[in-house]
Amino acid sequence: MNAIDVANGFINLTEPEKGDLISNLKVQKLLYYAQGFHIAMYGKVFFEEDIQAWQYGPVVPEVYHEFKACGSGPIPLKEDFSFENFSEEQLELLSEINTVYGQFSALKLMDMTHNEAPWSSVPLNSVIPKESMGAYFSNFLNG
Repeated sequence: MNAIDVANGFINLTEPEKGDLISNLKVQKLLYYAQGFHIAMYGKVFFEEDIQAWQYGPVVPEVYHEFKACGSGPIPLKEDFSFENFSEEQLELLSEINTVYGQFSALKLMDMTHNEAPWSSVPLNSVIPKESMGAYFSNFLNG
């Protein structure tokens, strides 16, 4: 699984006809939460690409560049996208992250990530260690 596939998963869970839209900024934050909880729950990454600590929060550079043409506007659904390459556990996590965190605006998610150790404990533009994400998000699983 790569980060662009996971991003397209989040994008294709939206319902544009109901005003449910997703921007590049928002999908970046959902990727961060999906990766962190996947590592914490399963002891392995959801996707291989690194997440970096950018000014506006966690970012997967490959995904940013894939969708940067959309600017701050909504990313359109990918018409030929299929969830068939996702495992049952991945689909369940994708749906849960979308339900819990997808309800917040991109700016709210940015503020949330700025207050979390994985982003705030590394210098800007550096990689957020996957181990620190797993350790941080594991704190939310046993509560």
